[in-house]
Amino acid sequence: MSTTLLLTIALISVILLLLLVIKAKVHPFVALLVASLFVAIATGIPAENIMKVILGGMGGLLGSIAVIIVLGAMLGAIIEASGGADALANRFTHLLGPQRMVAALTIAAFILGLPVFFDVGFIIVVPLIYGFTKVLRVSPLKFGLPMAGMMLMVHVSVPTHPGPAAAAGLLNADIGWLMMLGILIAVPVGVVGYFVAKSLNRRKYHLSVEVLEQLQLTKTVDETQSQGTEKNVPGAMLVAGLIALPIVLIMLGTLVPAHLTPGSTLHSLMLLVGSPGIALLITLALAGWLLGLRRGWAKEKLETISNGAIGNAAGVILVSGAGGAFGKVLVESGVGKALAGSLQTIHLPLIPAAFILSLALRASQGSATVAIVTTCGLLSTAVSGLHDLQLVLVALSACFGALGLSHVNDSGFWVVTRYLGLSVADGLKTWTVLTTLMGLCGFAFTWLIWAFV
Repeated sequence: MSTTLLLTIALISVILLLLLVIKAKVHPFVALLVASLFVAIATGIPAENIMKVILGGMGGLLGSIAVIIVLGAMLGAIIEASGGADALANRFTHLLGPQRMVAALTIAAFILGLPVFFDVGFIIVVPLIYGFTKVLRVSPLKFGLPMAGMMLMVHVSVPTHPGPAAAAGLLNADIGWLMMLGILIAVPVGVVGYFVAKSLNRRKYHLSVEVLEQLQLTKTVDETQSQGTEKNVPGAMLVAGLIALPIVLIMLGTLVPAHLTPGSTLHSLMLLVGSPGIALLITLALAGWLLGLRRGWAKEKLETISNGAIGNAAGVILVSGAGGAFGKVLVESGVGKALAGSLQTIHLPLIPAAFILSLALRASQGSATVAIVTTCGLLSTAVSGLHDLQLVLVALSACFGALGLSHVNDSGFWVVTRYLGLSVADGLKTWTVLTTLMGLCGFAFTWLIWAFV
């Protein structure tokens, strides 16, 4: 099948998906499956393999994020029901003032994003976003949009994450230089992203019923205190510790095993407790005891809260899984390879070529990591003869290309929009615009440094 036809099919599939969700009001899970089926049939994937590809894409993604989403939702529900999120928000608002809160949390998101994958980190901080939203009586977008943008930027540009680390390996770039330059460029890009998110938040967006219900206080901290049960409201530092605990465990599981004897008991233990699912499970158990049972909750109440959280997380899980299926079908159909081949024939200079190729692959199949790995693999022979710093800059250009154009075939798009209560149309106007502008900004800084080296 010709490149032009493959790209046309991909474009039609995205348009079909948007029409189904925005105009026909079809649930995104069903719409994504319909779009996946259309691409599979139109590109000639054998009939007996179509469902295998769709289920493989869905299962591959859900295998890595379903446990995290469910455990994260349960942890957030317990923190919320205990009044902990409000207590933490009140404490920090009193210390820093409302005007500084968004900037402070955005900086915190940058730091938290270094050791933690984007999806995991964002789900962990969702209770914090909701807590500050309630206390300051603003939209969750005010905090969530810049924090999510910051976390995704770190995820694609710093080689503590798989995409940039793979880029270093494929291009033989020095990973130390890649980390230092990645962080150096990420700082001004993060500042730009903060102000872009602030500008986008000047508009009013309609939030989903699910998020509006989540933001309703069944019992505020003030009401609890007025009933003489102030002692049952957890302290702000306890809640902050519980939110930070899984991040610390994941960080230790990433950094410490490299300095231990492989196969030793301590090495195995650190790998186990540092995996995101186990780190969240440990934190959930502590939260259930410290915020619930120890403060007088009945076991039935804890069970009810946990069951409600699982129900609320089901929609995010299904839509994310269907997004993974859509991306997998696009990859299997050959759209990514066709697009990469057509862009290579243009013979652009290396830095813009790496950015445009990665951006196009990101837009066509959804995964930032796949876009980075594919781009660097295609350019691995073209970079021969470059010195270390130039190799790092080519890798970073590909990384920032993968930051942009997060849209309906990206599972991260659905995680962010669902938790922040955005419609698909508003998600495209906010999240897609934010990630694309941050990607362009990162590319501009990378190309500027290239001009001097």
